[in-house]
Amino acid sequence: MPDSFPVSTIAYEGPDSRNPLAFKDYNAAELIEGKAMKDHLRFAAAYWHCMRNPLSDPFGAGTAQTPWDDGSDSVQNALNRLPVFFEFLQKIGIEYYCFHDRDVAPELATLKESEAALAVIVADLKKRQAETGKKLLWGTACLFAHPRYAQGAGTSPELGVFAYAAAQVKKALEATHELGGEGYVFWGGREGYSTLINSQMQREREHLARLLHMAVDHKKKIGFAGQFYIEPKPQEPSTHQYDSDTDACLNFLREFGLLEHFKLNLETNHATLAGHTMVHEVRAAREAGALGSIDANQGTANCGWDTDEFPNDIYLTTGIMLEVLEMGGFTTGGLNFDAKRRRDSFEPIDLFHAHITGMDAFARGLRIASAIRKDGRIAEFVSKRYASWDSELGRKIEAGQSSLDDLYAVAHANPAPALKSGRQEMLEGILNQYLR
Repeated sequence: MPDSFPVSTIAYEGPDSRNPLAFKDYNAAELIEGKAMKDHLRFAAAYWHCMRNPLSDPFGAGTAQTPWDDGSDSVQNALNRLPVFFEFLQKIGIEYYCFHDRDVAPELATLKESEAALAVIVADLKKRQAETGKKLLWGTACLFAHPRYAQGAGTSPELGVFAYAAAQVKKALEATHELGGEGYVFWGGREGYSTLINSQMQREREHLARLLHMAVDHKKKIGFAGQFYIEPKPQEPSTHQYDSDTDACLNFLREFGLLEHFKLNLETNHATLAGHTMVHEVRAAREAGALGSIDANQGTANCGWDTDEFPNDIYLTTGIMLEVLEMGGFTTGGLNFDAKRRRDSFEPIDLFHAHITGMDAFARGLRIASAIRKDGRIAEFVSKRYASWDSELGRKIEAGQSSLDDLYAVAHANPAPALKSGRQEMLEGILNQYLR
């Protein structure tokens, strides 16, 4: 193994440890509700943030120190990054990773050259996966960074751009399949509009749906068994993106006959930008049977920008893991750290500090969520709160077997209804008992 990171494998030392390069909460083998913690959480590292993010911002150049990278767009430089990344995965103890095609391989002068470069990188990735046991959680195509995608990819007004994007999806999907990826994500970074003045909105939405149907057909053709995901985001950089939040995505998938083929990959910072809590987004997806995977990060609520911070909010991670446990756990999905270090955390060792913090935050959230479920008081209260709906009349209404005339008669035959307190503060107090 190379030694780009002069640290030992990160170990679990428990909550009393003062070692910054040790886990305080993440104990991979610890059993929670009969399953190892690592199998509940299924952590994945984001190749784009770990290996390609220069830590620049709109007002300044990148600060990240990457001594293994010569700064070129050559295939050799792309190959040079791979052993460094797998060293990081080995030492941090993360079993999965995720990538965009243009993160791992360069965009070259022609599509043919770019595809050849990707093939070289995929062969090397496949070899390193076999050597280390690391796995691909999901892959995707970068259909937003190149200037050709300035007006969208699947929603571009230019047919040639749509065709180019389709070709890129084809190869990225095939690469994901070759690497045994457990899923494939469609993130419409520019699938929206800047202004409606020059946009045929419905036509663009129909074109995007057509691209997704083509991908479904190609998935079947090549025998890819992984899960397809849509990742919602409301805006930034577009004024409005068609995959703006969970409900918008679900509506889009239902409208165009795609729901059976897709689940959602949800990002916390995107929920913030959409004006929702992440727990709302996760709950909406879970209750629709469409929660697939999670980009584990957080944002600064008053920033108005996708800051992609590493998660450290235990209240947040507890709420997310309550939903994941209620779902029965991840299958093909997991917790991908689509998160970047802050611009002033630029040394290579900061990659470890950042991921340790995020992994500990979710481990603690998992442990707390399981304890709350075992306690049962919150679930019992919620069940009693809706108990009237478990009556014969309630069940008839939910089954679509009652009419307005029926309920008119019920309302006149009974005293005026009286509400009981929702006890919000009491329930928050119960939750806070476990956040100590």
